[in-house]
Amino acid sequence: MNNFPDGTHVWLQSRARRGYLHADEDGSGVSLSNSRATLNAAWQVHRIVHGGVDYVLLRSAAYGRYLALSASLAADGHRGREAAQRDFNEPQQLNVRWRAVSAGDGSGYVLLYNVLVSEERFLRANGRYRRWNSGVTVDVVGNGGRSTMMHWTVMEIPLRPAPPALPNPSTDLGVPTGLLQRRRTGRVTDRQRTIRYMRANDEGNFLGAETFRFFGRSVFNLRYEVAVKVNEDMLTITLCAHAGFYGRLTPLVVDLPRSQDPLDIVVLPNNSPAAMGLRHPNVDDPVPWEQDFYSNFMSDPRIQ
Repeated sequence: MNNFPDGTHVWLQSRARRGYLHADEDGSGVSLSNSRATLNAAWQVHRIVHGGVDYVLLRSAAYGRYLALSASLAADGHRGREAAQRDFNEPQQLNVRWRAVSAGDGSGYVLLYNVLVSEERFLRANGRYRRWNSGVTVDVVGNGGRSTMMHWTVMEIPLRPAPPALPNPSTDLGVPTGLLQRRRTGRVTDRQRTIRYMRANDEGNFLGAETFRFFGRSVFNLRYEVAVKVNEDMLTITLCAHAGFYGRLTPLVVDLPRSQDPLDIVVLPNNSPAAMGLRHPNVDDPVPWEQDFYSNFMSDPRIQ
């Protein structure tokens, strides 16, 4: 459990596949990705103690949803049940609770298991031989023991000193406005979803909720629309995803998931303690071996 201090951001890299645990852009699935420099590959640790047992919860830094054991069986070519992104709605909710144990071989790798059912089910990669099978699943230990497909490297992600810039706005804002006009080009692909937004005071306490319909995925456009509705400058507010009643706030700085699922957000003043207490992982930070490689490369006299 020492690999998972509360509140830190981590990458989880598969020992066997070398890919990173990745929150899929549909806002629901979980897979392996070779890309580490994305908030979809970053997970923030949320520790809880229940019944005297210490659990690790992992919350996506992209959409704020929690790594969970799904009730759905894994797709063909994968083992066990699907891993998924889920909201944290109930204090007794078991599918988001994980226990971390050492691989036991002195390698430093860890295993994560869920005890939603009577037997331990371990988070695992797939596709050792069929490399196109990139889904992440949760499976029992077979006769061969704990597979290296269940082994993960946990790497802490350093923090950014300030929030990242928002992605550029899309061409479709969803509503006609004065400065930024709704414009459709080519095939219409934007969809509507319900946004429920809650204003919060300086301490982060909610002050009531309102809803509206929003077109598209652009987080820039969403912040603009919310700012208009709360009569604030969009540069003075922070939007956070709030995935479930017991979920912690996650800064919303990437475009929205590719789904029509309703989205709960919290609006914070930038200068509030709640907003200033948010953490922003620097996913562009190189891992140590990359830093060493770059330093050695730049000091090589042959490239001077």
